[in-house]
Amino acid sequence: MNGTWAVPPGPFDLPERPTVLRSSRVVTPDGVRPAAVHIADGRIIAVTRPEAVRAGPGVTELGDLALLPGVVDTHVHVNEPGRTEWEGFASATRAAAAGGVTTIVDMPLNALPPTTSLAALAAKRAVAAGQVRVDVGFWGGIIGADTRNLADLAALHDAGVFGFKAFLAPSGVAEFPHVCMDVLARAAARTAGLGALTVIHAESPSVLDAAPPVAGRTFASWLASRPPVAETEAVAGLAALSAASGARLHVLHLSAAAALDDVLAARDGGLPLTVETCPHYLTFTAEEVPDGATAYKCAPPIRGTGNREALWRGLAEGLFAGVVTDHSPSTPARKAVESGDFAEAWGGIASVQLGLAAVWTQARRRGHDLADVVRWMCTGPADLVGLDRKGRISPGADADLAVLDPDGTFVVDPAKLAHRHPVTPYAGRTLHGVVRATYLRGERVDGDRPPRGHLLSR
Repeated sequence: MNGTWAVPPGPFDLPERPTVLRSSRVVTPDGVRPAAVHIADGRIIAVTRPEAVRAGPGVTELGDLALLPGVVDTHVHVNEPGRTEWEGFASATRAAAAGGVTTIVDMPLNALPPTTSLAALAAKRAVAAGQVRVDVGFWGGIIGADTRNLADLAALHDAGVFGFKAFLAPSGVAEFPHVCMDVLARAAARTAGLGALTVIHAESPSVLDAAPPVAGRTFASWLASRPPVAETEAVAGLAALSAASGARLHVLHLSAAAALDDVLAARDGGLPLTVETCPHYLTFTAEEVPDGATAYKCAPPIRGTGNREALWRGLAEGLFAGVVTDHSPSTPARKAVESGDFAEAWGGIASVQLGLAAVWTQARRRGHDLADVVRWMCTGPADLVGLDRKGRISPGADADLAVLDPDGTFVVDPAKLAHRHPVTPYAGRTLHGVVRATYLRGERVDGDRPPRGHLLSR
């Protein structure tokens, strides 16, 4: 390299198709270091020392802006077709790209029909085609007390779904009924034979049935209606099922840190049981949620400060396979924004655009670096679902990249969010980590460019 690096361009000056991106903070599998990332035909072809590249028209200087692999969010509810008024592929993937996310895997429920058959998968892929700005994969579903769709699992697996989702407690929508442990055991025998991943909403229905009812606008009553023991009992049951069946089981959106004891025991015992958590559980605490603030409603619920810190300790100890958003939007009316009634409100937080910044904001306060965040939000989720060309900056990987100002801050303005309805508990919150650009297979992604995302198969 001759002389000093050029002044890094502003966020809107970054090229549409860079050949080399050079930064003092590239997050590689070996950590954060100065590097030059070389791109050709949508792939990363080399990662070199920065001084090995001469300045020139093909080299984009990022200076101290960080270069990360694109975030892989394996827990997103897009809701199209059927409930597109809640969200859709165009709006969800626009929001994802704005937040540095380059791959999402869409959950099988809240769309109509749910992705529990080949016909439903075909319908979802057909409506998604041509309107996705990031790459999109799909989960299949396991439903019902009567094993109604177990015969569909092999066909869905062959068609490329990334695994199968089941609920142990009611899902909130009638067309995706939950399963009992006996049915899940039968399904796990099928998925184990296929080598497929089964992901589970893990709350015990008997514990939930015995809990006190939700009382209107009171958040404390929502919290009491979903006690931690509902999660710990369910996770213990899944650990036992994993031991008995050998099936790969994954606990979705863990909220109750007490369940990590069983996760640790399963890991130490060599069981194929993994777990994820979400940005909202790592950010918010029950003590700060006002009554009537239904934007915070999710299931399992946001818990107390001590629980949040225990989740962070679990992350530091490597107990989580990843951090994903569980982006689950609905209309303001369905979210009961005006009434503030927790009993009536939809339980879901829309955050696919904010997940990276939310986690980085909390992580830096606790002494973590960008390599930790990349492991939790990029590499870990990609590895969970077998996307070995995603979530990493290394030769042969897709050139899915996020340019991040890790020291920059912004105040969350709901009106500037790209998902369909601007309802968020992050409103007014100051977050660290400004995404300056997102690249998908080496091409810049933003709302002004045509959609270039691919529909992925396992």
